Amino acid sequence: MNEQKAGFIAVIGKPNAGKSSLLNWLLDEKIAMVSKKANATRKRANAIVMHESTQFIFVDTPGIHESEKLLNKFMLDETLKAMSDADLILFLSPATDSLQSYRDFLSKEPKAPHAVLLTKCDKITNKRLLEKLSEFEPYQSNFKAIIPISTKHAKGKKYLLEELQKFIPEHPYFYDPELISTQMMREIYAEQIREAVFEFVSDEVPYSSHVLIDKIEEGEKLEKIYATIVVEKENQKNILIGQGGSVIKKIGIQSRKTIEKLTNKKIFIKISVNSSKNWTKNEKILTKLGYL
Repeated sequence: MNEQKAGFIAVIGKPNAGKSSLLNWLLDEKIAMVSKKANATRKRANAIVMHESTQFIFVDTPGIHESEKLLNKFMLDETLKAMSDADLILFLSPATDSLQSYRDFLSKEPKAPHAVLLTKCDKITNKRLLEKLSEFEPYQSNFKAIIPISTKHAKGKKYLLEELQKFIPEHPYFYDPELISTQMMREIYAEQIREAVFEFVSDEVPYSSHVLIDKIEEGEKLEKIYATIVVEKENQKNILIGQGGSVIKKIGIQSRKTIEKLTNKKIFIKISVNSSKNWTKNEKILTKLGYL
């Protein structure tokens, strides 16, 4: 019988590198928020993946970025903490991008060993992929492995886990192998609603929004979710609601469908919208909302 292995892998990369998509792909479940807009992820979240006798705890992070906003400083701090606590860092580098984000990552002087995951490889030719791999050659003394992957090709999942398994220490499992996340369901529900905000509202509104789950009424076949979306300005509240409630209705419908797939239950969602002036810069409010 193989010895149990267990370890934490910090998933790092610039905003929109595909971190949350990777975790959803590995889990075969949609628990992490995914958006084409950058800086969607705000807090660390653990996704638990089992492979053979190894328990991988992938830590989703907000990504490496700089900003003067108090909320963004919190997000960067979340990423740096995940890096310092990890057994292995998995740096995501889109195959379509330059190596500048990787050089920025190295400038943070990560203490844990790291592997490079080349994402979005389906978007380039095999010839370009070989060229991209050669671009990383000057840095090969820095990383343990470089792994090309496309989350659209399921066959790459086993290969990825087998490669990462080499760097995970022998250790008893940290969590029940039946778990897929350490997040509470209310946190997952909040992220699914916030993802819908990113989908249907543009400009600065999504970045100024926070979702509070006020109450959950659990039933055997029906679950009722009552939520509040907090924004910074009154005009953002009006945009989020939309004419005749059209936008908030779309947000409710999409998040309900996503949560129903996750829970295999019928879901009822009621969403309210409130404004709290400049909450992303207010230390007291950020503390109350669980960011500080």
